[in-house]
Amino acid sequence: MALSVVGQHATDYHDRVARVSTVPAQGIPQPVHATRQRGRSLAHDVVEGLAGQIKAQTLRPGDKLPTEAEIMRNWGVSRTVVREALSRLQAAGLVETKHGVGTFVLSPQSTGGLRIDPAEIATAVDVMAVLELRISLETECAALAAQRRSDTQLTQMRGALDELEQATASGGNTVDPDVRFHLLIATATGNRYFADIMSHLGATLIPRARINSPRLAMQDLPEYLRRVGREHEAIYEAIARRDPEAARAAMRLHLTNSRERLRQAREAAEAAARTTR
Repeated sequence: MALSVVGQHATDYHDRVARVSTVPAQGIPQPVHATRQRGRSLAHDVVEGLAGQIKAQTLRPGDKLPTEAEIMRNWGVSRTVVREALSRLQAAGLVETKHGVGTFVLSPQSTGGLRIDPAEIATAVDVMAVLELRISLETECAALAAQRRSDTQLTQMRGALDELEQATASGGNTVDPDVRFHLLIATATGNRYFADIMSHLGATLIPRARINSPRLAMQDLPEYLRRVGREHEAIYEAIARRDPEAARAAMRLHLTNSRERLRQAREAAEAAARTTR
């Protein structure tokens, strides 16, 4: 399942480690390019590897994880992949990031509460489920942001969209500014719980960061991103006008369209798989 409830006891902590890792306890997992399984994202494989080291107690409570640069080098992945993996481990209650210091393994008693576990969001079905959650969550985020946002927050949203537009034109990283735009909207609600949930989900917010499909091949991606950009602009304009109903409707349309695009991508991938059998 894509969503899980995390308990408050040590046994639940070990269950979480087991859920995010199928790596055997003995030894250190091989780099991701050596163990990659079909249909699995790079971030998922990095999560499995690091969680496997926690399970094996190669990494113990209080230990500092390797730096982002070290993980990038050891696993042969990008910084975006590393940050998504660390976000998932944090969401699962296995690690804690202290800004400017590093990321540390949590002890069992440090974890607890209700959490949404992005570590298990690995398939198109999972991402569809997250999109359903987002439709109910982010439509209200957008409406509240339209009522409560500050001028500074609006400027930050504009900056994220400008960066996304530049990345679209240059073929650069479009996931990070896309995620940031949605997180800024959640923050602008003034309700930290919205922002907490969105931060836990991290890059899993963006379906194209999770699912590979012929429909999102490079020749289709620019037009896909332009459509997404137009939808983002409609959300931004409604928030700028302080129009909560328009913001709610624009966000709902954006996420409903995302769900439909993902459904089409899933069907195309399944059809392609059938033709290769």
